[in-house]
Amino acid sequence: MFTGLVETIGTVTNLTSLDSTSSGGSGTSLTISDCASILSDASLGDSISVNGTCLTITEFSHPNNPSSSSSSASSYFKVGVSPETLRRTNLGSLAQGSKVNLERSVSASTRMGGHFVQGHVDTIATILGVREDGNSLVFRLQPRERRVLRYVIEKGYVALDGASLTVTRVEDDDDEAWFEIMLIAYTQEKVVTAAKREGEDVNLEIDMVGKYVEKSVRGYFEDTRKGGEAAVLEKMVERIVGEKIKAMDR
Repeated sequence: MFTGLVETIGTVTNLTSLDSTSSGGSGTSLTISDCASILSDASLGDSISVNGTCLTITEFSHPNNPSSSSSSASSYFKVGVSPETLRRTNLGSLAQGSKVNLERSVSASTRMGGHFVQGHVDTIATILGVREDGNSLVFRLQPRERRVLRYVIEKGYVALDGASLTVTRVEDDDDEAWFEIMLIAYTQEKVVTAAKREGEDVNLEIDMVGKYVEKSVRGYFEDTRKGGEAAVLEKMVERIVGEKIKAMDR
């Protein structure tokens, strides 16, 4: 679990395909550096968000961390990325020198300044355009899987490359399917998204609350499927009439 508040930006220094030690032999391992600030308390097996994707630390080095699995004087960590993750996220497009958003998993003392982020990317979204609004940047994005837009609401949350951001506008009709977010000047300096331009992809995770609400509502209607919609309406009418009768008795 993460908050969506990016802690630092790391640099991809190595990619190894079919790495049996980190990815099970059929994926890719990533080595990420320039991230000493988040490795001082790291341990093997820790979860870490890389561009919003929850991955497991399989090797790391930090000069002041006795748990380091490497004697290297530099600070870095390695994660394995499965083929499924490469297909569903933008991690497959990373190259040596790419910058990535990084966040450690939450602890009991973590302040929840963003929102609940699982690190389970729903789909990627393509940047349709970027425009300035004062000193802020407005990004318009189109999800690869349009169905996720039903969970995206104005003033709701989304995680883009792991960063918790507020939705400012949504369009989902026969002609258009996109949403917008805004990056203030401070955030532009803290996340990789600010440097991206039209045509590039970002990882998108929608707010899990919408999924749970939808499942609960669907479950309610499925419980009454024997009577169909009539059964649901009957229950609603019975409740309303009952409340009116109670009010009259008073």
